[in-house]
Amino acid sequence: MVLSDMGAEVYKVESPGSGDECRNWPPNIDDSISCYFACLNRNKKSICVNLKSEKGREIIFNLAEICDVLVENFVPGKMDKLGLGYEKVRELAPHLIYCSISGYGEKGPYRNRPGFDVIAASVGGLINITGAQGGEPCKTGVALIDIATGLYAHGAILAALLERAKTGLGQKIDCNLLSTQISCLINIGANYLNMGKEAVRWGTAHESIVPYEAFETSDGYITVGAGSNAHFVDLCRRLKIPKIANDERFRTNPLRVKNREVLVDLLKVKMREKSTADWMEIFEGASFPCGPVNTLKQVFNDPHVKEIGLVEEVTLGSGKKLKVVGPPVTYSSLDNRLRSPPPAVGEHTKYILSSVLNYSEDQIQRLYKNNDVQ
Repeated sequence: MVLSDMGAEVYKVESPGSGDECRNWPPNIDDSISCYFACLNRNKKSICVNLKSEKGREIIFNLAEICDVLVENFVPGKMDKLGLGYEKVRELAPHLIYCSISGYGEKGPYRNRPGFDVIAASVGGLINITGAQGGEPCKTGVALIDIATGLYAHGAILAALLERAKTGLGQKIDCNLLSTQISCLINIGANYLNMGKEAVRWGTAHESIVPYEAFETSDGYITVGAGSNAHFVDLCRRLKIPKIANDERFRTNPLRVKNREVLVDLLKVKMREKSTADWMEIFEGASFPCGPVNTLKQVFNDPHVKEIGLVEEVTLGSGKKLKVVGPPVTYSSLDNRLRSPPPAVGEHTKYILSSVLNYSEDQIQRLYKNNDVQ
């Protein structure tokens, strides 16, 4: 989707029948497009192909010959069994970038296991360090590892295309959820690898910076991050507790980390005195970052979010209106934008066969008749 926002023509190959399974993960906007499907599949053209039939595989080979990139997310080895593995495709299309995305990658004892975001987050340690301090492990509110793996794939594809510009040859890319997850442990992973320090759950707090967490107000929550001594002094000044900033227990961040419980308890009492809106007004222009813990209604009605035009609206083939979060990155000249609504199942099959692959009408009708396509 990120590549399509930047102008890539993307052909989404789906199974005949109901197509991509997430089309039917409620709530649904219409018969074949759920909110889940809609948020990930804008700009794409849908073609339904039976990968188990000879003619269906032939369509994939024909597309590989004229396309730049193939992305697949089967369990490793599945594409080889279908006769569509990298080595086979490379014979016909040596220029092709072949990107495989899986749960665990092509090596190791877990390579044949199916993968989901929550499983990778479990095996890779994220769930164990997410949740309230002293509470149970907790998944993140959205599938961050799925998203991060897709973004790694996006960057890898662009790098491979740059390499191809030098050599004329494509290559195989292997992205997987578990490796992505472990790479995203960042400083927490480094703490263990270098200091043997096992991680714990901190809720919204930070292990190495204090104060850096969400505080309850009289009507909600606000998150404050005082990442430097100057930030802390500014925070105390605006809270009208300047003596706290000069307290020997809190003068430096290492001391604040050491005396975390005492300091945070003092700040909690102070933050409950006013509403979130009152504190945000007091913190306006502050040197330290801060922000309210918003509901989705508050997020999408936030004046900043509205002014930057992040939410866009398109019309589906059924005539229904669809709102989506548009591209988060802007360029000075690249045309990065929402181009078309998510497709219905097999909406572009005939177009791709006729206009992209130049199949004759007779060929196309035979493919439909023999259930090679939908």
